[in-house]
Amino acid sequence: MSGIGKNDSNSGITGAGKTVTSTLGNTVGGLTNTVGGVVGAASRGIGETVTGATGGIGKPLGDGIANVGTGVESGVGSVSQGIKDAGEWKTNTGTKRW
Repeated sequence: MSGIGKNDSNSGITGAGKTVTSTLGNTVGGLTNTVGGVVGAASRGIGETVTGATGGIGKPLGDGIANVGTGVESGVGSVSQGIKDAGEWKTNTGTKRW
């Protein structure tokens, strides 16, 4: 039902803006998440290689490299989710603003 006083936050310019920002946010967020995943996987692989090649002597270094990469992956994942949420006009509590 349409009429005077109807408050539809997904119509007109607002709806078009939400569509564009949602698409852009999901695209950038997805790419960011992919990069974070690649960095995390690569660093874990390098860490395992260092540990395997050096044995017990290099284990602390290998573990450190792997842990740094996992931390980067986790941090980038949080940023990526924030980008996606912003694109969908969500607040930090997960609820939509409009």
